Amino acid sequence: MYHKVGPRPAGTQKKALYVSPALFSRQIGELRKAGFNSATMDEACVTENREAPRIVITFDDGFANVLDHALKPLAENNFHAIQFLVPGLLGGRNEWDLPAGEVPEKIMDASQVREWMAAGHEIGAHTMTHPDLATLSLEDAREEISASKKSLEDTFGVPVEHFCYPYGSWNGQIRDLVAGAGFRTACTTKPDVNTSATNPFEISRWMARHASPRPKEVLARLVDRMFN
Repeated sequence: MYHKVGPRPAGTQKKALYVSPALFSRQIGELRKAGFNSATMDEACVTENREAPRIVITFDDGFANVLDHALKPLAENNFHAIQFLVPGLLGGRNEWDLPAGEVPEKIMDASQVREWMAAGHEIGAHTMTHPDLATLSLEDAREEISASKKSLEDTFGVPVEHFCYPYGSWNGQIRDLVAGAGFRTACTTKPDVNTSATNPFEISRWMARHASPRPKEVLARLVDRMFN
């Protein structure tokens, strides 16, 4: 799970959401060297390959700096990724963060999303406006979820079957609303390894941070958990 790839601007509140371009390139290269194969959300959820560990690279929110800095390292390592978009804010800023004093960051517009897709990457839905779904009425949550799917499909002409809970906030009712809207999977922020027993609407993810003191040891533990 990534959010922003680029230098951290002065005054940012959520420093852990930034990964420098150099570190992102190194992390993707280390995953490749550790034997991971890149997978789409569909490929990861259909079957389980015990001989070649697979990893799905995800980005939340649709920040433009991902387009600027992530495409080349992904291509060099033959990795594919999915970007979970907030269609109500395409071409705008991270409005959900600004009231808390966060630094504004540009979100991809429709043409940039098409550039992302043309490079072989996927898109998924992240609600219309990035609210905390668990705090909304069920009616409002349903609208945020369903409208995001329809908006992205209408704009980009592709099926949008994968969802991501903003802030990792969800409960059983929210999960059922996502399933009812026609999505096939939903990602959480719970760190864990996914297996064939994982509920497809409760997919775990490991957050990639700006620093990792022992990246090779972390990768070794992940591989061990996937095979044992």
